[in-house]
Amino acid sequence: MVLTNIPKVTRSWTTRLEAKKERMESVKSLVDGVIIPTDRIVEAMELLIRPGDRVVLEGNNQKQASFLSQSLVQVDPKKVHDLHMIMSSISRPEHLDIFEEGIARKIDFSYAGPQSLRIAQMIEDGKIELGDLHTYIELYGRLFIDLIPSVALVAADKADRYGNLYTGPNTEETPTLVEAAAFRDGIVIAQVNEIVDELPRVDIPSSWVDFIVVADEPYELEPLFTRDPRHITDIQILQAMMVIRGIYEKHGVKSLNHGIGFNTAAIELLLPTYAASLGLKGKICTNWVLNPHPTLIPAIESGWVESVHCFGGELGMEKYVEARRDIFFTGKDGSLRSNRTLAQLAGQYAVDLFIGSTLQMDGLGNSSTVTKGRVAGYGGAPNMGHDPGGRRHSTEAWYNMMTSDDPLARGKKLVVQVAETFQEANKPVFVESLDAISVKDQAKLALAPVMIYGEDVTHVVTEEGIAYLYKSDSISERREMIASVAGVTPIGMESNPKTAERLRQQGLIAMPEDLGIRRSDAKRSLLAAKNIDELVQWSGGLYTPPAKFRSW
Repeated sequence: MVLTNIPKVTRSWTTRLEAKKERMESVKSLVDGVIIPTDRIVEAMELLIRPGDRVVLEGNNQKQASFLSQSLVQVDPKKVHDLHMIMSSISRPEHLDIFEEGIARKIDFSYAGPQSLRIAQMIEDGKIELGDLHTYIELYGRLFIDLIPSVALVAADKADRYGNLYTGPNTEETPTLVEAAAFRDGIVIAQVNEIVDELPRVDIPSSWVDFIVVADEPYELEPLFTRDPRHITDIQILQAMMVIRGIYEKHGVKSLNHGIGFNTAAIELLLPTYAASLGLKGKICTNWVLNPHPTLIPAIESGWVESVHCFGGELGMEKYVEARRDIFFTGKDGSLRSNRTLAQLAGQYAVDLFIGSTLQMDGLGNSSTVTKGRVAGYGGAPNMGHDPGGRRHSTEAWYNMMTSDDPLARGKKLVVQVAETFQEANKPVFVESLDAISVKDQAKLALAPVMIYGEDVTHVVTEEGIAYLYKSDSISERREMIASVAGVTPIGMESNPKTAERLRQQGLIAMPEDLGIRRSDAKRSLLAAKNIDELVQWSGGLYTPPAKFRSW
């Protein structure tokens, strides 16, 4: 049967392109080629951005399109309003000021640490309509599906007069944000620190970029991944020793991602000393995905590290990275090429282990950094802190997680949570119920903002010991294991010496003594560098820390 009477609808297939051309034409008298004059950026935004637009604003962990965000606050709410903002990180006051001014209405984001209190209050007061809390990869993915942006506002180091961009060490998420808009006929505006005749390299081609504007001052950049070894405690050193001996050595962990806490900084600084004394060089911690942590310098200099792929750069590490091309991913110009999207994917699928910390954990291992009155989000931790079902390659560490003889059994990614049993102000980390559950209702979220689900956690490490959760065969046993290392917290009080001893005998938990570690040996003298100055010395003077970290 041939259908011949199907009505054909006449329509235009270039409506987005036509709308873009109309917007571009509206600023023709303002611009010089692709260059928007610095003092006319607000006027240009009022013409290029329309009410109800989805607007991506670059504001990730470190690099901020700060000139563009400050300019967006200044537009006339009568001309630009009801924007749907899409941001990986809400980290500057003006990111929320645009909602106070009525310029924006709805937000989808991943992380809001510095503004977590304020956004929680604004959601409660009805000043912000919250879309969803996302992981980074989740948010980036939606830019190509159902959150396709009308406008992308991004930041770069330099541009040439044609609009080619050089992002330098801090490329981060810029290519992903630009691509989502550029190839769906959206408007791409990039703030740059300067316009030059020749770029060191082209990170984003001019055909992806519509306009550039020279910022009134360089974009804001924070040294978020710098940890001063002076502040590493003996407890954190003890935990680091347990991780190296009871997890990295035990499972043969070679590829990994470290979080940004002092506990992981301690691990990095123990590799050339404690881990070397165990004969582990070349056997663990060879391939990394993480920002260029200054505390990794001694391990690099002593030959532990084979490669590092970075989410972003780190202030002061530029010269060091350039001088260590064999380790880092760099361009022909010598500067780091980072990529937050690809690093998140590598952290999700390519590494064997993710290790991080949390503010709260319940008796089954569910954890969150969202607490009462704070909507902080969680960034990329859920991407890396779970066992990706799509993984198909096997490594020693991944295979070592198998607990079944089933011929179709598979390994598992190691997801390690390190936490001291109490936070500052004597707040217990191990609690009966996560604050995230009440925050869900307070912030009108569809889902409780759990950072890492207990079912994905393979190991919990406290100052008391290690719980090997991947070995548990029931929910009740899992709770017993966590309670046995939870100290005198509400969860820890459920444990008793007989239960703990049985779990030790079964190899389900391990105390430092079971790993051949004497608590009295956990001293700062084990650190390969005890302050920032010694990190500079290890680098041969290549590391130039920001002024606030210089104590000499």
